[in-house]
Amino acid sequence: MGKKRKHSETEAAAPAKKDDSAPERPKRTLLGWKDKNEDAEESKAKAASASGFRNKEKVLVTCSRRISFSSKGATLNELVELKGSSSCLFFECRKHKDLYMWMVKSPSGPSVKFLVNAVHTMEELKLTGNHLKGSRPLLTFSSNFDKDVHWKLLKEMLTQVFGIPKEHRKSKPYHDHVFAFSIVDDHIWFRNYQISVPHNEADKVARGGLDKMTLVEVGPRFCLNPIKIFGGSFGGPTLYENPFYVSPNQIRALEKRNKAGKFAKKVKAKTRRKMHELSNPLEPDEFTVLSLLFLVMFSSLPIKMCCSVFME
Repeated sequence: MGKKRKHSETEAAAPAKKDDSAPERPKRTLLGWKDKNEDAEESKAKAASASGFRNKEKVLVTCSRRISFSSKGATLNELVELKGSSSCLFFECRKHKDLYMWMVKSPSGPSVKFLVNAVHTMEELKLTGNHLKGSRPLLTFSSNFDKDVHWKLLKEMLTQVFGIPKEHRKSKPYHDHVFAFSIVDDHIWFRNYQISVPHNEADKVARGGLDKMTLVEVGPRFCLNPIKIFGGSFGGPTLYENPFYVSPNQIRALEKRNKAGKFAKKVKAKTRRKMHELSNPLEPDEFTVLSLLFLVMFSSLPIKMCCSVFME
């Protein structure tokens, strides 16, 4: 008897069946329908952005209300960590007169303490400039920032704090104003300008043409006087101390001393004048004698009172 064939050999190759199922529907989003090709392009773009540098700078802006001086550093560092921020701008008000600003990189530092002077708000200035809310500013610095090491450090910190990252979800994708930082008399002066461009078809500015662009000030204005640069967050070793800084308390004390000196000079002048009058009395002349006689004759007062009135 012959050998039996295996079942696999006897089984004929079945023809491939056609896929009669409906094609897969594209993904629906808030902006419409998305195809697979678009999803692939988006995934490639995300992978490319992830491989490159991404600015995740986040700044916390707060003030000194309900924060005591003793627990300032620990409280603010904890608050910055809870908010997921990398920098902090802390405005500290003292005696309802003096305003200090801390610019801090958390948690490892460095940190800078400024005295804020010459603050002028937009409502006070009433300037003609204007720009859109949420647009990205251009940061400009004077050439003085490249002279000393502490100015270079301040320039880098100002760039990280005031610069808006590209493609931020709450910012506009264009620039229409400029933040200008300049150093005059060891103070940092801040100005905000609008980039004004003519919108007429005849005067339309080509891309890159800066000849017809003008700057119009928007405001506000303020001046930063650096006091100290610390190595840590809200404290630490002192890296730089301004030798020309004079505290507002010392200025007010000098003004009070000057006012007190003026009053003392007036009192001394009065006493000198009285002493001079007593040491150099005036001699009575004939007119004074006649006036005394008329006063005695035509008044009902006794002679002693008339003499005292006359001497006064």
